[in-house]
Amino acid sequence: MNDTLNRSIIVIAVSLMILLLNGCSSVELKPWERGLLAKEQMQLVPSEVENLLEEHIYFSKETSFGGQGVGGGGCGCN
Repeated sequence: MNDTLNRSIIVIAVSLMILLLNGCSSVELKPWERGLLAKEQMQLVPSEVENLLEEHIYFSKETSFGGQGVGGGGCGCN
């Protein structure tokens, strides 16, 4: 009984180590891949000016200021 418990603990420990060490691998980008990631379409916010204008319009319509989460409408009805 004790031997099987020790083996199962070792198997679990080794499995956890393998899973945790798998996250330490580094992905190296090739030069041609960097060019693709640098394109405007791949950016989180492609145009900072357009993003600011869209946020201004959104907040003006909602008559609120703050996060872009879901809440009630700007008319006061929740």
